[in-house]
Amino acid sequence: MATENSFADNGTTCREHSQRWLSCNNLKHVSCVGLYGLLMYVVLGLFGVFSDLDSQPDNWETYGSLVTVILLTLRCLVVTPLLFSVFNFLGIVGFNLFPPKPRLQRSPLLGPFFCFRVVTRGLFPQLVKENIERNLAVCSNVDLQNFLFEVVTDCPIHLPKTSRVREVVVPPEYQTRQGTLFKARALQYSLDPEVNILSDDDWIVHLDEETLLTEDAVVGIINFVAEGRHDFGQGVILYSKGRVVNWLTTLADSVRVGIDYGSLRFTLKALHKPFFSWKGSFIVANAAAEKAVSFDHGPEASIAEDCYFSVVAFQKGYSFGWVEGEMYEKSTFTLKDFVQQRRRWMRGIYLTAQSQQLPWRYKAGPLLMSVSAFFMPLTALNIPLGFLLPITIPLYLNVVCGFITATFAFLFILGTIKSFSSRRYGVVGCGVLAVGSLLSSFPILLFEITASILAFWMSYDIEFYIVKKELEKKKYMPSIV
Repeated sequence: MATENSFADNGTTCREHSQRWLSCNNLKHVSCVGLYGLLMYVVLGLFGVFSDLDSQPDNWETYGSLVTVILLTLRCLVVTPLLFSVFNFLGIVGFNLFPPKPRLQRSPLLGPFFCFRVVTRGLFPQLVKENIERNLAVCSNVDLQNFLFEVVTDCPIHLPKTSRVREVVVPPEYQTRQGTLFKARALQYSLDPEVNILSDDDWIVHLDEETLLTEDAVVGIINFVAEGRHDFGQGVILYSKGRVVNWLTTLADSVRVGIDYGSLRFTLKALHKPFFSWKGSFIVANAAAEKAVSFDHGPEASIAEDCYFSVVAFQKGYSFGWVEGEMYEKSTFTLKDFVQQRRRWMRGIYLTAQSQQLPWRYKAGPLLMSVSAFFMPLTALNIPLGFLLPITIPLYLNVVCGFITATFAFLFILGTIKSFSSRRYGVVGCGVLAVGSLLSSFPILLFEITASILAFWMSYDIEFYIVKKELEKKKYMPSIV
């Protein structure tokens, strides 16, 4: 239970403990950055940065003009995610990768009203009910008082009616002014004056059906709002807590955790803008700001409504910040769902990037992400061609390619380190999982390529694929470790 001592100075003993904890976390951070540097050195060596270029064969004489141009073009396409890699580098090096646990900066009894909003189709009612119960218990443990869980659903779930839970059913005939679809339609319905019960000073915390709160995340949200500097915020989501359903997709999602600590944290904490978009859950939003931005932007904004929303908020000049703490979700259970999930993200981000309603300067990040995803099948050819048809390329291009490769490899390692507890798996076990996440990147790349082909190279109807999120009741009892 949180008490006054939770947010007040507890004296010399607490300060000494914090100093020791901070020192330990700094040591972990320095060690991780050192590992990143070592990995960078090894990868640059594999890319031939330290080799004597003068002794290497001439491409034009070896392969002829046509093949050389093709090989050099494919190699140049690798640099498309360069800026994204730079932002990840800055987030990794510039901020502590092992921040101390957030401590309450003000009493949870004070402050604004929080609405934890879950939007669902209503296809997994038992999952929603169980997670609401778990999340209510977490809020109770932090002594949060001014809050409500609001479930916005297309199909009735029949949640127990309490003062802490509100179920909002979206009428089948409901249409927005711009014809917005899917999750964005439900989100907009919750903002309609006839439905909305929040004042402008209240705050909305967006969660997915499977999102589980932690006490650290709730504390981070309270502190973020109490700071009063930003209109929107977001934090880290982990995908490995509890029972792992699919090890391959879970290890693949470790890169998403690394990106949270890399580019997402840098853009929100240093730039205060969602340059490369953000996630659709663990969003902390001021109610007035969310209503002003709105989710009603038409069908093209309905596939990746989170990305489109962030660009509109960016354009309107709202400030974004970083929220300390972590929430938990599940990776996709099947590889089919993994491909369809990535396909939707790629297509939704592309629709945001090509939207005529958004100025180019605010959607540069989604545009770069779309270019990288579009050329992924071609850039992946560099892996086999590098062995079959090795070429000599300029030193600067080798350095860039090595930097990008090493950064993505480290994001897998970092995400694994942050996702899997050494207390549960042991130090050796975590090391094996880190290697496994790196190895998983190769088969996962094939599924990412499949998603790219489906999203860009084949016809795509406006649809919102729903991945399976609920196991059989006896199986779905994840422990939070």
